[in-house]
Amino acid sequence: MLEIKVPTYDKLMNPTVEALFILGGSGTIEEINAKAVEIAGLSTEQLEVLHNPDKGSQSEIEYRLAWARTYLKKFGVLENSDRGIWSLTPYGRQIKRVNPQEVKQFVRDKRRKAKVDEQENPDEDIEISWREELLQVILQMSPSSFERLIQRLLRESGFTQVEVTGKSGDGGVDGKGIMRIGGLLSFRVIFQCKRYQGSVGSGQIRDFRGAMIGRADKGLLVTTGTFTIDAYKEATRDGAPAIDLIDGNQLVHMLKELKLGVKTETIQVERVSVNHEWFGNI
Repeated sequence: MLEIKVPTYDKLMNPTVEALFILGGSGTIEEINAKAVEIAGLSTEQLEVLHNPDKGSQSEIEYRLAWARTYLKKFGVLENSDRGIWSLTPYGRQIKRVNPQEVKQFVRDKRRKAKVDEQENPDEDIEISWREELLQVILQMSPSSFERLIQRLLRESGFTQVEVTGKSGDGGVDGKGIMRIGGLLSFRVIFQCKRYQGSVGSGQIRDFRGAMIGRADKGLLVTTGTFTIDAYKEATRDGAPAIDLIDGNQLVHMLKELKLGVKTETIQVERVSVNHEWFGNI
């Protein structure tokens, strides 16, 4: 079998910077990744390569893009907020492009001086270990349990009258609900749940839209896996009812934010320093 090659993280640095310029200087990880992949001209086959098929649904390209962001952040080109939004720094907006070899050398020298473990995880905001553990737990759930999980997630997110149908031959529709905005507007939503590690393609988006037309104002497709670039384009295609997409990364972060099956603890570290001047003045 021919091995599918994926660009190294340093080759993805400039596509990441360029993506942020196109996005207006800031964006979510999903927006940045999608645009960087488009700029790099990656194939569907390259996007479907998983980083570790035995431990989660994160693709190899997502993993390497995370490293690219981490190095660019340490180099002073990018910064990220507590809400997971990444943006160009004033320095990043000024230089527009980087020399990947210079970035790598700078970060390695900095790490060497700080005696940082070479095995640190990229993208601190991603927290790969807990995310992959959570995805594995979800993948081991039964289909009906997963549907109930999404039902609970939607209720906690503000949906009402959320029902799980899960009927065979129902065009892939797993449930429905009503989303209310500001107590004034409401939208009928139908949703589909896909609990697997692969990528959802544009064909599956079209099939779901076919089942949605005439039955709801919006569609929502949730997967533990990922969506191809073509799937994102199809979901927002002009002239067709829009379908919102939630991939595995977004799903686990929503569960974390809503504290559904996930507990977050804040650990305080005590740092003690000696005031030499104080002792000298006794």
